[in-house]
Amino acid sequence: MRVFWTDAGVRLMRAAGLALVLGIVFVYPAGAQMRGLPDFTELVEQVGPSVVNIRTLEKVSARRQGGGGIDPEMLEFFRRFGLPIPNVPNGPRQGPQGPQGQEEEQPRGVGSGFILSSDGVIMTNAHVVEGADEVLVTLTDKREFKAKIIGADKRSDVAVVKIAATDLPAVKVGDVSRLKVGEWVMAIGSPFGLENTVTAGIVSAKQRDTGDYLPFIQTDVAINPGNSGGPLINMRGEVIGINSQIYSRSGGYMGISFAIPMDEAVRVSEQLRATGRVSRGRIGVQIDQVSKDVAESIGLGKPRGALVRAVEPGAPADKAGVEPGDIIVRFDGKPVEKSSDLPRVVGGTKPGTKTTLTVFRRGVNKDLTVTVAEIEPEKPARKAEAPRADKPVTSEIGKELGLTVSELTPAQRKELGQRGGVLVVASKDAAARAGIREGDVILQLGNTLVPDVGAFESALSKADKSKPLGLLVRRGELAQILVIRPDRP
Repeated sequence: MRVFWTDAGVRLMRAAGLALVLGIVFVYPAGAQMRGLPDFTELVEQVGPSVVNIRTLEKVSARRQGGGGIDPEMLEFFRRFGLPIPNVPNGPRQGPQGPQGQEEEQPRGVGSGFILSSDGVIMTNAHVVEGADEVLVTLTDKREFKAKIIGADKRSDVAVVKIAATDLPAVKVGDVSRLKVGEWVMAIGSPFGLENTVTAGIVSAKQRDTGDYLPFIQTDVAINPGNSGGPLINMRGEVIGINSQIYSRSGGYMGISFAIPMDEAVRVSEQLRATGRVSRGRIGVQIDQVSKDVAESIGLGKPRGALVRAVEPGAPADKAGVEPGDIIVRFDGKPVEKSSDLPRVVGGTKPGTKTTLTVFRRGVNKDLTVTVAEIEPEKPARKAEAPRADKPVTSEIGKELGLTVSELTPAQRKELGQRGGVLVVASKDAAARAGIREGDVILQLGNTLVPDVGAFESALSKADKSKPLGLLVRRGELAQILVIRPDRP
């Protein structure tokens, strides 16, 4: 090994040599004491036996053994990141060829998991066992078991499997609330099928929004295909997360990894073990973020809450009186700081629970009582045609903003299910730049309802047009707040 010295390094060595000759002893302040790197050896010995390798098999026809020449460790790579599995017709087969039409078990992928309880309950990712006809679990002592899938939840990417074994070394579950950014953490798993591989790093961020129902732990621990489902471990030897995702442009590790917080994973696993499925709450709203411009234009102050863009007819929110344009700022006593908070807190509420949600509507907070329902498969949104005006009563008082509006006909009101509002006949200049289009229906100007053209004209005449003006606009079946900024000279 070659060592290169800089000028500064040479000067430092000369100074150190001179200090030794003169008998000078350097004393460092207590606060400047250097810290050594952590030693993970004891953690590996403690937690390693609780980590398992998971292989999955699927039944395929002998005629279509796609990827037959690919190592099973690589199959997880291609499937996890949505890459096409290459067909290697002349490569080595994974098993004996059978008659045409006969089903054979082929390796599907590899992953990791960890023992949750000593009676053989194992936790992993849902995507590791998804579509598998058979799940094989290998312990660190090389014993192999066929596992039964107890349940898998795609929304949280958590799965629970069970093997017929006892007296197994179970992990200790840690307190995620004690986790700090910058804290050292370690992962054990089977990247590319390489069992019991240990990697380490630090917590890069907490509460990272990458999904509807989970605030992920972000780390710089090296995670690769096959690590999925393995534990993220703190320096006390406790599991605080399940390694689940990576950010990558190439399909390989790029320094950003995500883990499912263990407190969320345990709640999901308890439901899976009890019923085989996860029950989540819903209230039936479509929501969006609240921008700084929107918050200022309606007097909300700082951007917070979830903007209601649409309310599902007959859903709990509809029955509670929630309206498009409302900002949901609290649910069940918990503040909703950003829109992604709402699905999590509602989803974690037991269906049938009656609770209170607070909405910011036209400048004031309003408490509504809602009974949470159970989430159901999403319905495709029905495409709505823009309403057409028949002999409109037109107003051009908004011309300076680039707006021309007209009354809604009774037929249009019935079609839209609206009691009021005005139809945008033309939009240009400042209105067009704000995103307002012909065919939109304006329901509210600032914090004032505009049930008809007269109300629109009155509200507009009182508005301070030198400041940003927020308009609650319905387009198709969705509502949004658009902000018209005054033209600057």
